[in-house]
Amino acid sequence: MDIKEAAAREAVKYVEDGMVVGLGSGSTASMAIKLIGQKIKTEGIMVTGIPTSSASDLLARAMGIKMGDLDDHREIDITIDGADEVDPRLNLVKGLGGALVWEKVVAASTRVEMIVVDDSKVVEYLCQKVPLPVEIIRFARETTARRLASLGCVPKLRIAEDGELYVTDNGNNIIDCRFNRIDDPKSMESRINSIPGVVDNGLFVGVASKVIISNQDGIRILERPVQG
Repeated sequence: MDIKEAAAREAVKYVEDGMVVGLGSGSTASMAIKLIGQKIKTEGIMVTGIPTSSASDLLARAMGIKMGDLDDHREIDITIDGADEVDPRLNLVKGLGGALVWEKVVAASTRVEMIVVDDSKVVEYLCQKVPLPVEIIRFARETTARRLASLGCVPKLRIAEDGELYVTDNGNNIIDCRFNRIDDPKSMESRINSIPGVVDNGLFVGVASKVIISNQDGIRILERPVQG
């Protein structure tokens, strides 16, 4: 079995009849969506899906999952999503797939945020392997990029496969910010979001409830300690 599929299968075990389920974006999360669709058919359960991107919405509908609107569900029972990096404190970098804003909005309404990754995504510090995606409005892109650079990164406007500027589901652009490392993600998240023109960024701090990590040797699950 593919190690990504193994992580997705473990996460889908937590999906139960009657749940409202956030449906993540990316390759591992897409496997989870397919497995939820299979579970609905084989076990006869009913779930309502809340998408984190137009792509996850289309896939879920194709798999026969009943879709809902976030405004109609104040709390999501569980969201299964991926990540581009996971640090030892279970903070995340997300957004290489371009869906970071929807993902963060859905996560904010979720009781259990479950992240599924293979062990290549586990890092010692954030931005060890990948740049930090920042979604920006189209107006004054270069000005916004200069302000991001003042935080110590090298910003680069994301280009789509067709050679044009990448456009998100919200009609915005993304700047991928290459930091040497981010040691204080909570502070950096706030500093980036205070820049005019920034919609949100791919730092997910204190969001993940569980991280399911798969490798060739099996599965391990990391959990965030419950705050008293």
